[in-house]
Amino acid sequence: MTRAATSQAAPAERRLRLLSCNILAGASVQRYREYVTRSINAVLPGRRKMDNLDRLAEVLSQFDVIGLQEADAGSLRSGFLNQTRYLAETAGLPFWSHQPNRAMVKLAHSANGLISRLEPHSVLDYPLPSRIPGRGALLAQFGEGDNALAVMIAHLSLSAPARARQLGFIAELLQDFPHAVLMGDLNTEPGSAEMQQLFAKSTLQPPAQATPTFPSWKPRRALDHILTSPAIQLEKTWALPQAFSDHLPLAAEIRLPAHVGGKATPRHRR
Repeated sequence: MTRAATSQAAPAERRLRLLSCNILAGASVQRYREYVTRSINAVLPGRRKMDNLDRLAEVLSQFDVIGLQEADAGSLRSGFLNQTRYLAETAGLPFWSHQPNRAMVKLAHSANGLISRLEPHSVLDYPLPSRIPGRGALLAQFGEGDNALAVMIAHLSLSAPARARQLGFIAELLQDFPHAVLMGDLNTEPGSAEMQQLFAKSTLQPPAQATPTFPSWKPRRALDHILTSPAIQLEKTWALPQAFSDHLPLAAEIRLPAHVGGKATPRHRR
């Protein structure tokens, strides 16, 4: 007697956990005066920074796609350590890429970083328009064609006119992707004029509610964002309670069709 084979229907959707985090090159700031009192330590490597990165890596292992801002690309202040690579390897996540931006001689070299459980089909670097060069956006594409998930990681300028130009540029880059995500430290709140222009020029949707992330010790301002297009179901967004820099990490859980975004490696518990 033989037992009939049973087949399970393939899942119709997949869930991904996203995280955006400005890590301030591993520095831990807990009050405004520490920007001054720790200014010398900010350009020097140290055990405190490494301990902070190790704590962050434990958290990163719980997520599928991570966008970093102000990660050091390998200069004096990080002990010439590529912090994106270190965090990926310590968290046990298989894919990483980074976009070095503003280099200050050999003292500091900031970068946007991508860490992922999914294998990217492509990763492209774009310099962002600005009167003072040094800002950039990293665009990772998971999968191909209409089945691609496009994730852009950006760290925008401090001035509103520069941010408006940068967000216009980003809207143009993402307009051809049905499944698009923009994450990063955008240095502005959801209701600002430049953000309203972004929502008007792109399919990215405004958040249901603002999530304050800055300053990390008493969050008042929603400067960090994870924005999605309508084809992606944004289940929830929340700020993590752990402070690894002057910004709290911003997390999101999204739902999208199972065929979108390529393959992922299994998530292991730590």
